[in-house]
Amino acid sequence: MAVLGTILEEFMDLPPRDQEHLNGWQDKRSRIEAALEENGLRYYRFGRVLPQGAPLDDSTPKTTVAPAKPRAVEELLEVVVRGLRRAMHPLTHRRKGVQSLAFGNEYDVQDLLHAMLRPWISDIRPEEFTPSYAGSSTRMDLLLPAHGLVIETKIIRDRVHAKRVGDELIIDIDHYRKHPDCRRLWCVIYDPDHLITNADGLKSDLEGDRSAKDGNCHVRLFVIAG
Repeated sequence: MAVLGTILEEFMDLPPRDQEHLNGWQDKRSRIEAALEENGLRYYRFGRVLPQGAPLDDSTPKTTVAPAKPRAVEELLEVVVRGLRRAMHPLTHRRKGVQSLAFGNEYDVQDLLHAMLRPWISDIRPEEFTPSYAGSSTRMDLLLPAHGLVIETKIIRDRVHAKRVGDELIIDIDHYRKHPDCRRLWCVIYDPDHLITNADGLKSDLEGDRSAKDGNCHVRLFVIAG
């Protein structure tokens, strides 16, 4: 039940912000509650699944399954990136009287990723310049030189930006693959309002090896919805 609660927690506790998706979320949440009830269970906030009629002790912390220590940087990044929305939740829903944090631009997302990775990786370099491409250079969001890896963050601002973010990343990739420490590029797109309509197509277009005479890198892409 602890594992089931951990799986359900993010979906059950975080309703979508836009009204367009709220009704669908409520219907799915009700179906989950009904399925649990049929099996004699009930869901409580913060990922607690208990038998019906069992006392709920709010002073007792939820039992969780501790994640294993990552064996490779890719395993660490998978956990951090895929858990990005969960990491935002306690910062955007803080105690009464304490100012909540907002994630409204790419710097906010970049800084959260930086903070989450810092205990594991000692050498993280924000905003290092890339070599010039087509007469201009750009700044990397996060460079992990010991791992030959760059993390690029994007936040979708509106529907127009959702349509052109792929073109932005194509330009970024051409810059980054020329850098000697960028053998792998992880692109993290935070889409708080669910404006990207074809995330799978975007991944298909951008992921994989990107090679040219002046450099190459392997690209991975993650779309994190709000």
